[in-house]
Amino acid sequence: MDSSAEIFSAYRRRLFGIAYRMLGSRADAEDILQETYLRWIDSHTAAPHSLEAWLVTVVTRLCIDRLRSAKAEREVYTGSWLPEPLVSPEPLSPDQTLELASDLSIAFLLVLERLAPDERAAFLLHEVFDFAYAEIGRILGKTPAACRQIVHRAKQRVQDDRPRFTVSREAHRQLLEKFLAAASAGRREQIMRLLADDVRVTTDGGGKVSSFRKVVQGADRVARFYAGLSRKFAGRSGYRLAEINGAPGLLRYLDGQVESAQAFVMHGTQIGAIYIVRNPDKLQGIVPG
Repeated sequence: MDSSAEIFSAYRRRLFGIAYRMLGSRADAEDILQETYLRWIDSHTAAPHSLEAWLVTVVTRLCIDRLRSAKAEREVYTGSWLPEPLVSPEPLSPDQTLELASDLSIAFLLVLERLAPDERAAFLLHEVFDFAYAEIGRILGKTPAACRQIVHRAKQRVQDDRPRFTVSREAHRQLLEKFLAAASAGRREQIMRLLADDVRVTTDGGGKVSSFRKVVQGADRVARFYAGLSRKFAGRSGYRLAEINGAPGLLRYLDGQVESAQAFVMHGTQIGAIYIVRNPDKLQGIVPG
């Protein structure tokens, strides 16, 4: 018979997907999975009627509790809060790309932050993981009809706030490669031409490293920022393409160490938003290049 760890590992990917989308933190998601595993072992139940349903219920409820406590923490967070990035140094397979990119982007996770914990859980379970309303009701302790209404309201809010532009993965990567070349060389005019007029840059330093306290907006300001970085750290810094939350992004290195993970939202043929995670606590899982 398979060991408990082997049985749990069969569900781990799905459980992590729920926990990470709920919390926006890889570290917190791993903690939730560990707690779920321990609860399963302590339950003395070798095989619940539906083990997957039991595990999903525990993970979801733990995430809801964690989100409620995190609200107070994020209210006193220094500067802008961004999700902890999931970084893969190697290109994703087509199956992985399809699974991740549409519902795991930094921009999408930020939209989910505007939902209440129960709303976020119901929306994700139905829209991303295809749970029926009856199943969601059992998990959340609500009627199927109530869950249907919750998901309907959440969908409207998410749809209103989601990026309006759809760009192919190849177009995204090509635009990013041009930006990488221009930013590495500090060519301000070239950088500026790749940016939408109203481009926005959000930086998360967590109060531990320098970062913009407020969103920086405007192509000229953003281009000057990147060109200035190139001049200031000439010979000490560089960029590398990486998969960040299922889409092409950039890792920036300073003196050989990962300095930031940068995710991009494309508006047609230009960059519309950049999310820069500099908080060192959120970069610990990234393998140095």
